[in-house]
Amino acid sequence: MNRFNIKKRDGLARTGIFQVDETTLDLPMAMAVETLFPELDARDGTNMPLCAPPALVKHYSPGNEGQPVTIHPHLDNRAQSSDCVIVAGWQTAFLNPRNYVDWLITLKEKTPVDTVWYAPASALPSNMHILCYSGFDLFDFRAVDLKTARKQFCTPEGEFPADALGSGICTCTGCQQKNLKLHNRQALLHEIALVTRFIGESRLRDLVESRCRLNAAHVAILRHLDNQYPFMELRIPVARSGVMRANSGESLQRAEVRRFAERVITRYIPPKTDVAVLLPCSAKKPYSLSQSHRKFQLAIAGRAHELIVTSPLGLVPRELECVYPAGHYDVPVTGYWDAEECAVIAGILACYFKRHAYRRIIAHLEGGALRVARMAADQCGITLEYSCLEHPTSDSALNALDSALAGERRIKDDRLHGMVSYQFDCDLDTKGTTVRGHYPELFYSKKNVQIFSIDTGTGLLRPTFDGWNLIPKGYRVYIDDFIPEGDVLIPGVVKADPEIRDGDEVLVIGARAHATGRAALPADEILRSRRGVAVHVRKIKRL
Repeated sequence: MNRFNIKKRDGLARTGIFQVDETTLDLPMAMAVETLFPELDARDGTNMPLCAPPALVKHYSPGNEGQPVTIHPHLDNRAQSSDCVIVAGWQTAFLNPRNYVDWLITLKEKTPVDTVWYAPASALPSNMHILCYSGFDLFDFRAVDLKTARKQFCTPEGEFPADALGSGICTCTGCQQKNLKLHNRQALLHEIALVTRFIGESRLRDLVESRCRLNAAHVAILRHLDNQYPFMELRIPVARSGVMRANSGESLQRAEVRRFAERVITRYIPPKTDVAVLLPCSAKKPYSLSQSHRKFQLAIAGRAHELIVTSPLGLVPRELECVYPAGHYDVPVTGYWDAEECAVIAGILACYFKRHAYRRIIAHLEGGALRVARMAADQCGITLEYSCLEHPTSDSALNALDSALAGERRIKDDRLHGMVSYQFDCDLDTKGTTVRGHYPELFYSKKNVQIFSIDTGTGLLRPTFDGWNLIPKGYRVYIDDFIPEGDVLIPGVVKADPEIRDGDEVLVIGARAHATGRAALPADEILRSRRGVAVHVRKIKRL
C-alpha cells in the first residue's frame, strides 16, 4: 500500500515522504527504482512515445495492474491518490520546449495532485532544477549511467569529456577515486539535495533562473511555463518567506509578479483624491523605512496619493508597500531599464490610469522610471507634471514637489481600505476604524473590537472573526459537521471558494464551529487531494 505525505510545496515542486509497503523515501530523490518496483521492466505498454498519435497510444495502452501507473497525454487518467505515476520518455520532451509544457499541463490537470511523479532515465545534474520545478519527484540513475558509458563528466552546469575527472572541477569521492560512474551519481544526488533545500526555503525559482542560463531549452521551458499564467498562478502561493530575487528578465513574467500587477489594476481601490505623485523605488523595503521616501513623504505631506514606479512589479501604491512581493523583492539597481522592462511596466501604468482618473499626476522621477511614466501617459492620453528630471532626493527637487502641491488638501490615510480591496476584492467601509501599534506591525479596531492585524512576515491582513463579518464573500472553506482539533485536514472539507490560493487568509465555516487560518493549498488542490492539511488554523470558535 502506498502513502504520500507532502511536506513542502513551492509551485509545482514538492518535498515529502513516500511509503511503499515497508520502504520509506524522502522526496525528491534518485534511486535504483527497479528495487522499488521490480516488475516494471517486464511490463508492456509503458514506453509509448509522448509524440505518438492518440489512436496508437490507445490501441497499445498499458494494463491496469501494478505501480507505478503509466500516464500519457493521450490516455485517460486512472491514477489515484498516493499512487506513483510514470511518464515514460520524458527526456525526449526537452527536445521541444513548447511540447514539454503542453504535455506537462495536460498531465497535471488530469492526474490527482497527491501522486508521486517518476521520470525514468531523465535525471541529470544539469536538468534536475527544471524537472523538480515541473513537479517530478522520483528519479533513477539511468541517464547519468548512460553519460558514464559515453565517457562524459556530469555537472550542474553541463556535461564535459571524461578527462575533467581529474581537473579539480569536483573533489567528491568519485573524483578522488578516479571513478566516473561514482562521480556522476554523486553529482546527481548533490544537485537533488540542493534543489530540496531551495524548495524548503521557497526559493526554487531563484535557482531555476540561475541554472537555466546554460541551456537554451531550459530557458524556453521556463518562458513557456510563465506564458501559461492561469495554470501557474493557481499553484503559486500568495506569499513566500524571505526575499524574492528579481535578477533576470524572466522575473517580469513570474506568476507572483503578474498577480500583483493584475490585482493592483483590477482589485485595488485607491483613496478618494484626484492628485497622484509618481515616486521612484528604494533599495530598502518597505519603502517608507528608506531615507529617500521619508524625504518624499515630508515634501508631499499627505496631499497626494503616492504611487511607486518600480521593476518588475510596475506600480506599488503606498498602502501596499508591505504586501508580498512589494515588501520583499530585490532587484539589480543600474539605472538602466531595457526596452522589454519599459514596455511591460508602461503597460501596467497605462491600465491603472485608464481605470483610475486623476486630475493631476506629478512625476517625481528620473531615468528609466521617468521614461516609463512618459510612455504610459502617451498610451492613455494623459498629461504629466514634472517636479524634477534628475536627482529626486535633491533639495531643489523636494522643494519643487512641495511647491507643486501647494493648496492641495490632505487626504485621509486609509491604508486598511486599500489593503482589503487588494487582498479580498471588496470595498470595505472603514469609517470609525482606529489603528494602534508601530508601523508595519499594526492592529485595526472598530468600536474597540479588533478586526484586522498585519502579518509582518507577508504584509497580508489577518482578519479576526469580527473582521470576517465585514468581508461579504469569498475566501471561505466549508467543512463537514465537526469541530476542528487543530489544523483542518483535506478529508473534512466539502467546499472551498475558487479564488483561494496557498497562503491566503481564509474563514472556515462548519455547522458546529468557525475558524480563522491560512490556506495550505489552493482551492483546486484542496478539492482534488485526498490527504494532508487544508487550512492551518489560528483560532476556533464553537457555535
